[in-house]
Amino acid sequence: MTGGPEQVILAVHVRGLDGMCAGCRAWWARLSPYPCWQVDWATSRQARASVARFLAGVR
Repeated sequence: MTGGPEQVILAVHVRGLDGMCAGCRAWWARLSPYPCWQVDWATSRQARASVARFLAGVR
């Protein structure tokens, strides 16, 4: 698992009771549907890091 900004984004940007992103509302006062683009970015970064670790172990 990667650390840093990905973990912070995934910890804060969660689904609110109304289906909107709670992190976007708290940080920028934006009403964004969940998952927002930041959650998409953080999960893709985590997936890329895990694939890179897997492929490094295979070689």
